[in-house]
Amino acid sequence: MRAVVLALTLALVVPEFAPGKTFVYKYDGRVLGGLPQEGLAKAGVKISSKVLISSTSQNTFLLKLLEPQLFEYAGVWPQDSFIPATKLTSALKTQLVTPIKFEYSNGVVGKVFAPARVSSTVLNLHRGILNIFQLNLKQTQNVYELHEDGTQGVCKTHYTIREQFKPQQIAVTKSKDLTDCHERVIKDIGLAYTEKCVECQQRLKSLTGTATYKYIMKPIDDHALVSEATVEEVHEFSAFNTFNGAAQMRAKYDLSVQNKPTAPSNDQYSARGSLRYEFGSEILQTPIQLLKISNAQAQIVEVLQHLVEHNVAKVHEDAPLKYVQLVQLMRFATLENIEAIWAQYKAKPARRRWILDALAFMGTPVALKFINEKFQDDELTKPELIQALPVTLHMVTANPDTIRMTAALNPKLKSIPLLREMVMLGYGSMIARYCAGVPSCPADLMKPIHDIVAGAISRADIREITLALKVLGNAGHPSSLKPIMKLLPGFGTAAANVPMRVQVDAVLALRRIAKREPNMVQSVALQLFMDKTLHPELRMVACILLFETKPSVALMSTLAGALEKEPSMQVTSFTYSHIKSLTRSMAPDFINVAAAANVAIRILNPKLNRLSFRFSRAFRYDLYLSPFLVGAAGSAFIINDGAHILPRAIVAKARAYLAGAASDVLEVGVRTEGLQQVLMKIQAGDENVDWMTKIKRIMKNWKSLLPTNLPLASMYMKLFGQEIAFAKIDKALIESVIEQVATGPRAQEIVKDIVSAMQTGIDRQYSKSLLPAEVRRILPTAVGLPMELSHYAAAVAVASINIHTTITPPLHEETITLDQLLKTNLQLRAETRPSVAMQTFTLIGVNTAVIQAAAMAKGKLHITVPGKLIVRADLPKRNFKVEVLPVAVPDHVATIRFETVAVARNIEDLPAQRVVSLAPPVPSDAPPSWIPALIQMSMCDVVPYIRMKACLDISSRNAGFIDSDLIYYIVGQHTARISVARETAILLKLRDILKCMAINKSVSSYGWCAKFLGDALPPAIAIIARAVRTDRVLGYQLAAYVDKSTSRVQIVLSSIVKNYQWKICADGVLPSKHKIAAKLAWGKDCQEYSACAKVETGLQQSKLAARLKLKWDRLPEVLNILTIYTKRASDYILMVAPLVGISAEKANNKGKEIALTVVLSDQDSLNIILKCPKMTLSRKDVPLLISLPIGNDRNVNIPTWKKKKKNPLAIHFDAQTLYQASILEIHQFMG
Repeated sequence: MRAVVLALTLALVVPEFAPGKTFVYKYDGRVLGGLPQEGLAKAGVKISSKVLISSTSQNTFLLKLLEPQLFEYAGVWPQDSFIPATKLTSALKTQLVTPIKFEYSNGVVGKVFAPARVSSTVLNLHRGILNIFQLNLKQTQNVYELHEDGTQGVCKTHYTIREQFKPQQIAVTKSKDLTDCHERVIKDIGLAYTEKCVECQQRLKSLTGTATYKYIMKPIDDHALVSEATVEEVHEFSAFNTFNGAAQMRAKYDLSVQNKPTAPSNDQYSARGSLRYEFGSEILQTPIQLLKISNAQAQIVEVLQHLVEHNVAKVHEDAPLKYVQLVQLMRFATLENIEAIWAQYKAKPARRRWILDALAFMGTPVALKFINEKFQDDELTKPELIQALPVTLHMVTANPDTIRMTAALNPKLKSIPLLREMVMLGYGSMIARYCAGVPSCPADLMKPIHDIVAGAISRADIREITLALKVLGNAGHPSSLKPIMKLLPGFGTAAANVPMRVQVDAVLALRRIAKREPNMVQSVALQLFMDKTLHPELRMVACILLFETKPSVALMSTLAGALEKEPSMQVTSFTYSHIKSLTRSMAPDFINVAAAANVAIRILNPKLNRLSFRFSRAFRYDLYLSPFLVGAAGSAFIINDGAHILPRAIVAKARAYLAGAASDVLEVGVRTEGLQQVLMKIQAGDENVDWMTKIKRIMKNWKSLLPTNLPLASMYMKLFGQEIAFAKIDKALIESVIEQVATGPRAQEIVKDIVSAMQTGIDRQYSKSLLPAEVRRILPTAVGLPMELSHYAAAVAVASINIHTTITPPLHEETITLDQLLKTNLQLRAETRPSVAMQTFTLIGVNTAVIQAAAMAKGKLHITVPGKLIVRADLPKRNFKVEVLPVAVPDHVATIRFETVAVARNIEDLPAQRVVSLAPPVPSDAPPSWIPALIQMSMCDVVPYIRMKACLDISSRNAGFIDSDLIYYIVGQHTARISVARETAILLKLRDILKCMAINKSVSSYGWCAKFLGDALPPAIAIIARAVRTDRVLGYQLAAYVDKSTSRVQIVLSSIVKNYQWKICADGVLPSKHKIAAKLAWGKDCQEYSACAKVETGLQQSKLAARLKLKWDRLPEVLNILTIYTKRASDYILMVAPLVGISAEKANNKGKEIALTVVLSDQDSLNIILKCPKMTLSRKDVPLLISLPIGNDRNVNIPTWKKKKKNPLAIHFDAQTLYQASILEIHQFMG
């Protein structure tokens, strides 16, 4: 019977607002951010109001806020209270109380209308309220799922409808999974060069979001009324997936109906979109500071003045934050504002530098347009353009307008080849960023580059073809596949007319396209690899491309089968090693490839694992810690040629995984074809001639050695998957440099300029500011306020340089020659004071143009390292002397600070901002933890003789007493300072003395005897450093002794002052072929402190092994403090080690000793055992980067080589003949 009643009630549950009535709700909405535990500080915003809803026409309603109030929060939750933001409420009251209109039918919100004076920020608050009434209720089901539209996009939503115990009430529960949305409303900034790693977040997610809506509905007539609603939304983020310590944003609001009338509004309304959140000024507003911008131009001038005045002798510790403020102000400025500022300050070098540094990181079309105009008007120097323009291209918002603006730069850039290359690479990167946000980006964007490729092919312009291919590679647009394929053998006729290195560049240009269209690229790569008529290098590069398309098991098996009949051992070795390295991959995005590789490797002959390093190889090693969502991968590709001494090409790449994203952080490639030819010509000379004669011949005939038809070497570098620079060293370049610097007319001008600068002196101030990191993710909350996750890093470097030179005899600049300069005496006095300040900000919270509330982690680094020296040079006699002079040192040469805070502020009352530490005061009864909650430590030491005192001061307060999770040890305030004090004025003189003397026969006994080798042998090397004071001579002498008869080396550092017995002694000995030992002792006669190390090879359970032992007797107090903290950390290590696959157990091993044993379990893996005094750590089957060619008999199998008579450097492999050579003398470990 109850089911029947519920079904009848459901038929009436259609949410509507009856015409002719005004519905009044009491509304409270809040957003809080911080760590989840109570007792920690949080930051947030709250809005409280009455909400009036009435009908204006059929399906159109009016929403008005009555008595709205805004609150802000920065305090310890839940003890502290929200504080009214009275001034902000007053400033926004007109907007807040202005009614808005909305369409509403059958529980679905349609279009939203509002007057133009209502800002996007305020309208989004209204959308948050309207989002409550978005109800897709079905009349025939009480439990169902659907994808529902809302402020955050179309997200998966689960509905449950049930009848309340109270009569005439229906309870509706709606749950939204905010991680399962399409048409998601989200804004990412600074993430275009990262890849979303879907596989990384299949088990664990770094950012999760869920919203739960609970309604009480009352059926009235033929519809239902929402009488109460409670919404709770939780966003949880952790970069490292800590188990109990993820940062959270909670949005919550309550709504309850009342009854009061309201009057209609006479405002003019315009359509303002739908229920979905609308991004506004928060995109330009940096979340780390809130600026009230009334006159951008005047405020920019004020900030410029502050930066110039406070960063002269050294950088101010808060200069990075002030620089970010300058960047933010310039983002709000118009082109006319910036033009006016430039006209005012372009003749003032200091301000000019700050303006250009800020322009580069503005990231707006205004910045690009301004730099373009100044470039066209020749108002910028070449160094300024090279620094500013490429950075601007990578930072500017990518859209069709900025892309066209960049393309228009090309004609004038031809006069500056280096800048043109960098700008064209940036053009390709800009298209890649635009297409990352707009997957349907048109192919027309690539037409200018496609035209350049076609023109360069028709002119056979190899340099232009190479540049265009690199641009296409950066862009990675699928429409570029056909132009690239024209340069590939078997696909286009143009391939026959270009060198093989261009074909290689064409293959590499397909790698980024492969990330978007792997199937399209896979077929091209496979065909190139299978074509045995192509050069092995091209086929190996195709192999790299093929594996980046993540081939299936079937395709991987096909490759393995093809290797059985492969004629090229270079291709065989490279492909086999590539497959082998992938079998051990732990990276989530390569897990299927690893499985396929494990199938393929079983098909291949195991003997291929023993090929020599003469053959081409691929290496890959990666590590991924799933519980922490972090990982790293490194790969290297070495392409060899048996006829060459050096590898033909080397490519190395580093890839990083963090918080569900992946990126190719760095890639470097080098090719050496021309260098190979040079080495061959040198090698082909008379073998009986000594090396000095060979070098003289090379210097005399260097032009004939250089190849004319190919570069000596070439290289490139990529950051985050984008090629940013490449260089080619060829004969023309070398001849040009030599002519400019040594033999041409410019060489004489260079000498004159140098002498002029030396004689007149140099007194300069330099500054450089950067914004290396600006990563942001903005997404709406249920309340209508934006939640932001951000990371910023800004740095400023300042250096003052003062150089004065005395030349004897003086030279006349007009007639100076290099020969005259080499006949003079020089005395150069230089003083410099370089300093660096860096600040980082990581936060989660609310960021709008009017209010900010966030939990923030702030880091600060400040370093000042002054220096003063005199260099004396007697050039005719080639005698040089360097004197380091005393200089004024700041109180702290280095300071590092880190703190976590909750901050709340609003634009109308900035002086009243509230900042509270996230970590509460440490209670007196706090439980002990492996890192104390309070640390106050000071460590000082004096360098003997020169009376230099160095101190390290550490202070720390954390919240580790609340929870054992790592993040609670980070929360708090941490400071470290390094200070250096000089007790008396000191003049340092450094003199190197090298003595080569015969080594006499000496004691042959081995052991840690007190007798020094210096008692019987003269030193092989001696270095003396003296500190000259007014009252006496101080200093040290370092002597090295060698006794070949006992395979022993000893180094002694002692004082040159008589009767001073403090020394450092290092002793090393090789008692046998399988053992080496060393001892370090110091103190009075080297007897106070000591530590020993011993390395030996042998067998452990019939397996080849190596062992390292470290022992110590007595250590200084500073090192003892470190051992105390190491012991405290052992419990944490025992807990965390199993999470990363390491076996850990408590043990009572030998005290004051650490033993590391590495056992070769098979050709491909190691067993590692680490014994510490209180625990033993071990891990089995750790994969090797390479397979060691060691057989079951513990001997190394080495392939034979046959030398071809025509070319003594050409080596050919005979796969049928193997011989065995023992490389280790095997000994059983003893104890």
